Amino acid sequence: MKELIKIKQGLTHDQFQLSIINKESGAIDVGSTMMMISYTDSEGNHCIMETSAYTENLSQMAAHLKEAGIRKMSMEATGVYWMALYEILEQHGIEVTLINPKHFKNVAGQKTDVLDCQWLHQLHAYGILRASHIAPEVYRELRAYIHERNIIQKQKSDTLNRIHRVLTKMNVKFQHLISDIEGVAGMNLLRGIASGITNPEELLKRIDVGKLKADESELAKSLKGIYTTSNIFILRQSLECYDFFKKQMKEYETLIETVLKKMMPEGNPPIKKKTSYVRKNQYSFNVKEYLVRLTGIDLTKIDGLDEITILEIISVTGLDLTKWPTSDHFASWLNLSPRQKITGGRVVGHEKRFTNNAATQCFRMAAQTMWHSRSSLGQLYRRLSYQKGSKKAVKAVARKLAVIFYHMLKNKQEFDPKRIQVDSEKQVKFRIDRLKREALKYGLKIQDVAA
Repeated sequence: MKELIKIKQGLTHDQFQLSIINKESGAIDVGSTMMMISYTDSEGNHCIMETSAYTENLSQMAAHLKEAGIRKMSMEATGVYWMALYEILEQHGIEVTLINPKHFKNVAGQKTDVLDCQWLHQLHAYGILRASHIAPEVYRELRAYIHERNIIQKQKSDTLNRIHRVLTKMNVKFQHLISDIEGVAGMNLLRGIASGITNPEELLKRIDVGKLKADESELAKSLKGIYTTSNIFILRQSLECYDFFKKQMKEYETLIETVLKKMMPEGNPPIKKKTSYVRKNQYSFNVKEYLVRLTGIDLTKIDGLDEITILEIISVTGLDLTKWPTSDHFASWLNLSPRQKITGGRVVGHEKRFTNNAATQCFRMAAQTMWHSRSSLGQLYRRLSYQKGSKKAVKAVARKLAVIFYHMLKNKQEFDPKRIQVDSEKQVKFRIDRLKREALKYGLKIQDVAA
């Protein structure tokens, strides 16, 4: 304690002051129609300017900041308003630090646009703001296409639900006998009904009954329904919506493949076209081959991760994972690491954090598929689900998947299931020891019996 007091007495008031790290820097308070800018030019003058959010004015503002010697700017992530400004500043060669508003607004006081940009400028100048991860432009373009395709895929699913509802109103039951209504047989029957064919025998001529598991007589019974004019018209309109969404998904897949070709290194042979039948929401081109060429490793060997999930994760994280020094940093960024609340030297709980990170959602969705897997990750999920509940099991397995993904992509390590394999003998010994402890609580003793 005496040494600590000596250290405190040796410090001066000036040594407690923060030093400016980012000199030629500034900050922008982002709005829907107006931007407020605070910056310090190369001569050390503190300036405040206001500009509208039109593209022309933003370009003029970026050019003015460039002429003033500004090299770094910071701004908060306000909705989607920051995206256009981010790209304009990036085009002018200004380094942009995107900030989570929760990280710097915990200060009481009157809130104005001028004070916001000045406060953000001051924190940025001291270098104490943490930048959000923003992937390079090519990955942002890829992410935009994938995101829109996912939205259209949901709209297509909603359209199929409406088709099921119309069939139920008609009292038509063939959708319960055919495993996939989006298959060839199911769509042929739907289009036949939409065209006005109501005779079951005529409808069955449009499909190959021999390839179906359902009996032909039972199918004929299921096609007898109440074919009113209104229901047939609604079915026809729903099929047109379905075809429209399928066409849009195909167009986005073409754009996604174009971006992947742009990311491919020069001199690589062309990717072979997909020869197998494209089912439901699968991509129409060979996504797996593109991923293997780009990453140099087959990430689809990870349990629970398919090529579509990996493509979506890479569109968020990018291929360069050096921004995260370790896998723990990567898992923390994904909000998959527990954050302890410690007070008085004791852990009193864990902080609940929420995120809209698309990569996090992919890992969590992959973890949820582990409940029926026979792999080591599946065993881990079921054990944790039994002990601590499904929510904690999903998060723990998702973190495990993220760590495996990180090491495979960064270090080009092949997936080795043995490294995560559970030691069954150790688990059995642990369970026996736990039963013995439980028995002792009730005054009982369990003795080992020789086999």
